[in-house]
Amino acid sequence: MELTFDVLALLFTAALVAGTIDAIAGGGGLITIPALLAVGVPPAMALGTNKLQACGGSFSASLYFVRQKAVEIKQIRLLILLTFVGASLGAIFVQMLDVEQLKTILPFLVFIIGGYFLFSPSLGDEDRKQRISYPLFAFTAALGVGFYDGMFGPATGSFFTLAFVLLLGFNLTKGVAHAKILNFTSNFASLIFFILGGAILWKVGFVMLVGQFIGGNIGARMVVTKGKHIIRPLIVTMSFIMVCKMLWDQGYF
Repeated sequence: MELTFDVLALLFTAALVAGTIDAIAGGGGLITIPALLAVGVPPAMALGTNKLQACGGSFSASLYFVRQKAVEIKQIRLLILLTFVGASLGAIFVQMLDVEQLKTILPFLVFIIGGYFLFSPSLGDEDRKQRISYPLFAFTAALGVGFYDGMFGPATGSFFTLAFVLLLGFNLTKGVAHAKILNFTSNFASLIFFILGGAILWKVGFVMLVGQFIGGNIGARMVVTKGKHIIRPLIVTMSFIMVCKMLWDQGYF
């Protein structure tokens, strides 16, 4: 694979766009992984490099949300810890488990998420009654979704957002902000194992990381300024695009 300026510029642009979308609704991997494969990066290297560059976008968005006081880190320290533990376990267990059944079920789960946001127009407009405690959320949703991200990954941001809205009663903007913090945590935990496995193209990853960092900041700003008016349509759209992509990969189309 020849890393010409044109190739790096293409990957930088793909990462910037993906970072913007991912900060709002998740699903940025739908852009970056095909882009990496298209320029000739081997599949295993593409997944590792994708995790590296994704950390740039999720960190940038997380940093913006924290600075805007949309997230109180002290309040979710246990959630961050359990997400890290879950993602680490997922990255370990994926080497021992058969994920084919998960690949079959996942499109329907993501479809349900998209449909739920589509047909619940008032969902997340305002904070609602908290259904479970933060510690219980940490040991269930944070640990579980973190494990899923370490093992597989697609739609992690959507799963976290829905969990925050339904279980902790967050409004949609607040849910996306907190979801991005946990998404960065699970990305970082998974990245450690890709680094240990040597499955990263560092030059490509760092170029894309810069694009992701810029895109993540742009997306986070849009979440804070435009809120539900942009979050809901994009979550629904990205959910259905992910469903189509996963069904296509499984040979249904």
